[in-house]
Amino acid sequence: MIPTAIIYLALGLGITAILTTMILKIGRTMHDCPQNGPTARTLTITTATGFAAIGTGGVLLAGAALPFAGNAVPMALPLVAGFVTLCLGLGFLRAMEAVRDNLPNPAPTAP
Repeated sequence: MIPTAIIYLALGLGITAILTTMILKIGRTMHDCPQNGPTARTLTITTATGFAAIGTGGVLLAGAALPFAGNAVPMALPLVAGFVTLCLGLGFLRAMEAVRDNLPNPAPTAP
């Protein structure tokens, strides 16, 4: 049971760390924009922090359900890891939508 838990935590928390880093890297590229730069930096740091907290909580919550599988833990591990990966991916999508929706729109330019 302990090796399975270690594998699960390494996968789940590793994916959370990778996606959090991706949010920060996307924010770093938006930081170069002269119009939205400071707002983008603050917004992406806040979003990445929230994603990391919620993602870590989700990984730990799903991992806490693994012992209920009893002797079938090795068979339940891919299902739980897949579910957590799906949830983290959807959370990442929502986090990036939040960043995009909260940035100020650029001023329209005259033709």
